[in-house]
Amino acid sequence: MITKNTCTFFLFILTILTSFAQEKFTLSGTISDSKNNETLIGVNIYIPSLKIGTTTNEYGFYSLSAPKGEYDIEISYLGYKTIQKKIILNQNTKNNFLISESDAEELQEVVVTDNKGKINIKSPEMSVNKLSISTIKKMPVVLGEVDVLKSILLLPGVTNAGEGASGFNVRGGGADQNLILLDEATIFNSSHVFGFFSVFNPDAIKDLKLYKGGIPARYGGRASSVLDIYQKDGSSKDFHMNGGIGLISSRLLAEGPIVKDRGSFLIGGRASYAHLFLKLSEDNKDNAAYFYDLNTKLSYKLNDNNSLYLSGYFGRDVFRLNKSFTNTYGNSILNLRWNHLYSDKLFANLSLIYSDYYYGLDLDFVGFKWDSGIKNYNIKYDFKHYLSDKLKLNYGLNGTYYEFNPGTVKPTGTDSGINPDQLDRKYAFEPSAYLDAESQLSNKINIAYGLRYSLFYRLGSSTINYYDNNQPVVYDTDLQIYEKGTPSSTKYFGKNKVIQSYDNFEPRFSVSYQLNENQALKASYNRMAQYLQLISNTSSPTPLDVWMPSDNYIKPQLADQVALGYFRNIKNGDYSFEIETYYKEIQNRLDYIDGADLIANDAIEQVILNGQMRSYGLEIMFKKNKGKFNGWIAYTLSRSEQQTPGRTSEEPGINNGKWYASAYDKTHNLAITSVYNLNEKWSFGANFALQSGQPVTYPNGQYEYLGITVPSYGLRNENRLPAYHHLDISATLTPRKNKDRNWKGEWVFSIYNLYNRMNAASINFRQNVDTGVNEAVQLSIFGIVPAVSYNFKF
Repeated sequence: MITKNTCTFFLFILTILTSFAQEKFTLSGTISDSKNNETLIGVNIYIPSLKIGTTTNEYGFYSLSAPKGEYDIEISYLGYKTIQKKIILNQNTKNNFLISESDAEELQEVVVTDNKGKINIKSPEMSVNKLSISTIKKMPVVLGEVDVLKSILLLPGVTNAGEGASGFNVRGGGADQNLILLDEATIFNSSHVFGFFSVFNPDAIKDLKLYKGGIPARYGGRASSVLDIYQKDGSSKDFHMNGGIGLISSRLLAEGPIVKDRGSFLIGGRASYAHLFLKLSEDNKDNAAYFYDLNTKLSYKLNDNNSLYLSGYFGRDVFRLNKSFTNTYGNSILNLRWNHLYSDKLFANLSLIYSDYYYGLDLDFVGFKWDSGIKNYNIKYDFKHYLSDKLKLNYGLNGTYYEFNPGTVKPTGTDSGINPDQLDRKYAFEPSAYLDAESQLSNKINIAYGLRYSLFYRLGSSTINYYDNNQPVVYDTDLQIYEKGTPSSTKYFGKNKVIQSYDNFEPRFSVSYQLNENQALKASYNRMAQYLQLISNTSSPTPLDVWMPSDNYIKPQLADQVALGYFRNIKNGDYSFEIETYYKEIQNRLDYIDGADLIANDAIEQVILNGQMRSYGLEIMFKKNKGKFNGWIAYTLSRSEQQTPGRTSEEPGINNGKWYASAYDKTHNLAITSVYNLNEKWSFGANFALQSGQPVTYPNGQYEYLGITVPSYGLRNENRLPAYHHLDISATLTPRKNKDRNWKGEWVFSIYNLYNRMNAASINFRQNVDTGVNEAVQLSIFGIVPAVSYNFKF
């Protein structure tokens, strides 16, 4: 029961808090590009005299509280001119700023200073890399195609699974442990043409951020990293088009106002056409290998406090061989978002998201079609609460419903001998809630801390197998091999009936201790729970790989990571240096028995074992941020290991239960990237990459059986491919712009793998049919590849 004294006490506390709040006023608003009204993410707003600041959120909004007074504020953003402007803060004030790119004319009534890519020493954020699209477009890449994913491979702690391989690996984790988001929607397969290109059209991308550690609590569902990508909103001022014509593909993007300064549209398309040249040959006229994708976005500002966004992506890859084999796969996403400003301190975003990954296979010579995929329906409500200049909160709710189709088999015609079949569809629901806080404890100490609570429900309708001793994999002590278990019983669970449930608390913490104005020590810890598993025993994901939900046999992966780093700005940010060390453990990492059959397996639990992973390393990055010549050097020394011990004293597990190199272990990883702007017409770029060879398993002997030579293998991943390295260069020619024309074009000349290094994608062993001698055969994807492309905008 609430007493009179209790009410009086709360009124007293409320009065104190109110009077304290009235001592300060709030400056809030949005920051946008002066050319097109495109809101900008991560812009720094700083009051030097008070040494306080903030950054814009994912929708360009900022909020900063300060005592009454007159201040000089500084607004800076990479690639844009830094501006300084006086403000008088005597009441809560909304002030929207327009900032211009570095080559634009100076704004009126502002002081323009040079912009530098400084490290944010005060921020507790660490293990995070951000690349601007302008930087990415200057990097030389294979076949002249600008590629977002290939660019992040030049960052410390990030590697690939080989040339032409899909996905990327972060701090020794698998490609399936990366959460890839495009406008908040999950992308399940990020590659075109089996890994040669990514699905992200660079012309449509506004912002890219890679979290390798210290991951905020608003993210969940993966064990290693988060790649968060946002599309442009489109210009609400004027109509623009831009695109490019390359050797194997072209792209075109259009944007413009729906209602001037209020609403905008963006639509961009990209398609490859190299397969058309194959059709000039009579032998290849029925063959094809191409991709296409479409990016769309509608934005509309209802009023000063409300905005709506509708964004989408659709992409497909098609591979056809002589009309008898057709492979089609790709992603589709749709996101409807509502931004609402409750007050000058409380910003909210409500999103309704649909994501679909489809894989189709048409084998006409066999007589059947195969369809599989994963869909999710996601609703999320996020809040950003700027309580004061020293305390900011992020909190929200999220619910995701999954539909898994492991495989649908259909006959291609009435004469087909294939019977229709449907592998057991699976369903799951993953709700979560989170709270993140960032606060300043003192002038030198800033901390960020949060907690995510996630749940996971494996749902029917499904038929579940049960096994003796709850072991779907059995060990034959006589043959000393693992074998599939035989179900002792089955049980059917009806629609939306809970088969298995999990819940996890996922704490996050990071801290920055500022040694002085230019140096800081930072540390972080995060726990991540991953409830979806990619069923694949290859080092690089393939389109045919199938996603599965955690259930009573497949446990969720639980990752714990700690990191410690030293960060320094040199010569007022002209140079920057950072060094981090990390240690990561992952429980319940899937491993596979020898000879595991993963395709069309309706009882996948019979071929998997639960193991664990660990990775640790040292990352170093030195950057030059200013001048005609800039770039960075990144080096990583690391190990990534896996262990799958036996379940009993009689079982050997994998590799006798010892730690062994995972498929993602790259001891050394060196990347050097540089850009030199010679003058207004010419700029040059170069990348050099060097990685330790990928762990593989080679045969260590052979035996004959019924006249057939059969190889025998030793311990898993005890061998390595040769070291992987290549040098790429590019030159960009930008003709002087004609003042009477809005057209702006540039020619990009590039050479991938300048010294023609034949990197091994794989090495296979076979018996030479002529000599009978066993031999190793190396498969290489690319040698030297020159390319030219033309980019334009108007």
